This record gives sequence, C-alpha cells and structure tokens, in this order.
Amino acid sequence: MTETAAPVKKNRLKPNSLGTLGIVILVLSAASPLIGLTGAIPTAMVLGNGIGAPMAFVLVGIILLIFASGYIAMSRQVTNAGALYAFVGKGLGLPLGLGAAGLAWWAYTTVQLAVYGFFGVVASGTLNSYIGIDLPWWVCTLILMALIQVFGYIGVEIGAKVLLVLFGLEWATMIILALAILFTGGAGQGFATGDVWGLGNLTAGGISVALIFAFASMFGFESSAIYGEESRNPKKTIGRATLISICMITLFFAFTGWMLIVGYGPGNAVEAALATIEGGDPAQYVFAAGEQYLGSWAPLLMSLFVITSMFACNLAFHNGIARYQYTLGRDGILPKSLARTRGNGSPYISSFVQTITALIFIIIAIVTQADPIAVVFFWFSGIAVVALVALYVLTAVAVLVFFSRNKGTDAGVWSRLISPILSIILLGYSLYLIVSNFELLVGTSKEQALLLAATALVAFVVGLVLFMIRRNKLSADALADLEHELT
Repeated sequence: MTETAAPVKKNRLKPNSLGTLGIVILVLSAASPLIGLTGAIPTAMVLGNGIGAPMAFVLVGIILLIFASGYIAMSRQVTNAGALYAFVGKGLGLPLGLGAAGLAWWAYTTVQLAVYGFFGVVASGTLNSYIGIDLPWWVCTLILMALIQVFGYIGVEIGAKVLLVLFGLEWATMIILALAILFTGGAGQGFATGDVWGLGNLTAGGISVALIFAFASMFGFESSAIYGEESRNPKKTIGRATLISICMITLFFAFTGWMLIVGYGPGNAVEAALATIEGGDPAQYVFAAGEQYLGSWAPLLMSLFVITSMFACNLAFHNGIARYQYTLGRDGILPKSLARTRGNGSPYISSFVQTITALIFIIIAIVTQADPIAVVFFWFSGIAVVALVALYVLTAVAVLVFFSRNKGTDAGVWSRLISPILSIILLGYSLYLIVSNFELLVGTSKEQALLLAATALVAFVVGLVLFMIRRNKLSADALADLEHELT
C-alpha cells in the first residue's frame, strides 16, 4: 500500500504515500457497499423493480465503466488533488472548473451528512439493544465526527491502513453470508435467475427508481483522482484503482443482493424488504438473513460492521472534501490557510474546517428536530446523487472537448471520443430519470423535491461566482499560474 516517501515540502500533500491498494481501499470505503445493502437494496426492491433490483446495480456499473475510460484518460493529463474540478477546468476552462468544484464539494458534503444521520440511528439502536444504553442519535453522530477529525488530522496513510482492516471484515462477513445462502439453496424457492437477471428488467416499471438507489450506493469511485498527488506513479495507479473499484463494487452488489433475494425466497423477498422499511430499520433485511443463515451472533457483528462501515465511508469523504478545499486554498480561490499541511502532508486546517461545516448542518438538524432518516439521510443522499451525476456529465463533456482540442495525446478513439459521448448520453438520461422521480427518493412533494435537487445548481453557481470574485483579487501571475495548471 505504501512505500518510503520523499520528504514533504511545506504545505504540500505527502507524495508516494499511496499505492493502488491504498487508493482502492479509500474508494471502496467511500462507496461503502454495506450501507447500500442495508439501506438501498431493500428500498430499491420496494419502490423500484422488485427482485430485479440487482440488475440496476449492474447497469449502473456498466455505465460507470464506460465513463471511467475517458475519466482515466483525463487523469493521465492532469494530476491534481482537486480531481474533477481540475478535469473540468482543463477541458472547459477555469470558471466552469470552479463551478464543478462547488458541485463536488456539495455532493461530498451532503453524502457525508446523510451517513452521519444514518449512523446516529444505527449506533443508538445497537447500543440500546445490546448494552441497554439509550442515547439520542445525535450524540452518537457527534462522537463519530470527533473520531473522524482525529484520523483526518493524523493523515491519509494511517487512515488507509485502518480502513483496510474495516473493509476486509465488512466484505468478508457479507460474502460469507452470500455463500452460505448459495450453498444451502436459500429458502428453497430456487434462484429465480430469469426473474432477477432477465433483460426485461431493463424496461420494467420501477427500473428508473432502482437506478436512483444504485447510483446512490455506488458513487465514490471518482474520488481515486483526489489522491493523485499522494499516489505512487499516478498516471497508472489512478486508472487501475478506478477500474478495480468499479468492478468490485458492481460484483459485490450484484452477488450479495441476488443471494439475499434467494435467502428470503424470490416470492417473499419484496414483502420482507417492505416490512423492514415500514418498521423504520431497513438494515434488518440484512441482519435477519444473517441470523438465519450464519447464527445468532451475526446480527450483532453485522450491526458493528455497519457502524464501522459508516465510519470508513465518512472518513473517506472527509479526506476528499479536505483535499478539494486544500486545492482551492492553494490556488487562491479560498483562503490560503486551507492549504497548510502538517509535517506528514495532512491538510489539517482544511480538515478542521470540513468538520466544522458538517457540525453546523448537524446542529441545525438537532435544533429543528429533523428526523435523522426521513430528512437527514434521504434528503441529503438524494441531493448528493443529483450533484454527483451532474458532475459526471460535466466531466464527460470536459473530456470530449479537451481531447478534441488536443490531438497529440496517446488516448485512443474509445477513450477520447466514444466513451465520453456515450457517457454524456447515458449519464444525462440517468440524471433526467433521477430528477423526474426525485420525490420518491427524498420522500417529499414534487415541488419540495425539485427545490432540494436545485441546491446542486446553486452549488455550481456559487463556484462560478466565487471565481469571479476572487479573479479580481488574484495577482496576474497567480491567475496565469492557475490557468496554466488547469488549462
């Protein structure tokens, strides 16, 4: 995962501190498939296309692999902790790049807030069930925020090592459960291969809703480029880590989601998922299967792994947000203090600012007595989906424009032309489906749902306005350096 790194220059991230494995672990932690299994899979089945829901995850995985081809080609042209901000700036110009930065910051912030809400409920319920301690959800959330801040301050290397252990335990448990169902034959109703994997699922009613939850569960893979300045041989490492991450996430959801359906029985799976959702704890869909096929020890262990999974997820997004802020501080768009680093290369000021920002939102939720699931989790995760898919579309356009202007690169016709065109079409249509059905994801009226989705546009505009304000305050040399770096 790591190798001996060069000395860290002042206010620079630590170079050569991450290899392919380290980046994959950080990316998979951000995607946090266990959260998707306990939250998205049962909901996608009930509101989406029933037992065909795993097909939606495969479809999204294919779309993301197509997008990844151009994304990886672009990563070879620019190595920057600002990731998609830098990619869009390189392809479409600095103003739109700053708009993309605002969009990325809002996407990562909202998904982190959503997980904080979900964590508070699960952690509080687990403590109450197994220890008898009854704590409000927000107390558990504040404890998690403090812990994440500690690791954000320590640095990405140590954080990646901790995440490796948590990731291994989380995935191993779920794969063992899936294999146990596979080898026992599940509920004895068969594997329903044709119903789960039939091509008719692609046009079935509810597929658009299932796609929303699939996107919600699988984003985070693009964060690989955030660690480019800290990686070993980023021109190769970023591409390998991106492809490995997408494939692993897709296969994980496809296999474990299918096996859970087999475990309950294809004829009973949707009803069982509905019961857990109506009970206010969709995670029980997975926990109950664990108890049935692995033993009474499984629900407790899985509860703990869901908790550690959310810690891993939010630590990964904390690192990502801190690096976006670090880059914008270094480039003079945000205050320069955000670009300060410790001796180990950790952007500690940006890390603290990120925690304070999240804390403000959580305090607002506490004061307004917002429901941690219905409001904090569903609203913010929904906003994150809209913002990030919009960012993917913008990035695909940037890739297409950049390579059309720069013919001398070694990128093939697939990566520079076909992949970005297909990505614009597929992701653009996906974004349309997501916004059209957004009220189902956030659980509000159509009008309120559209207002929530519109915050992504607001974040993009704020990024543009911020650039216009700062452009007049940057020196000519600083602005020239920034434009040269990105364009």
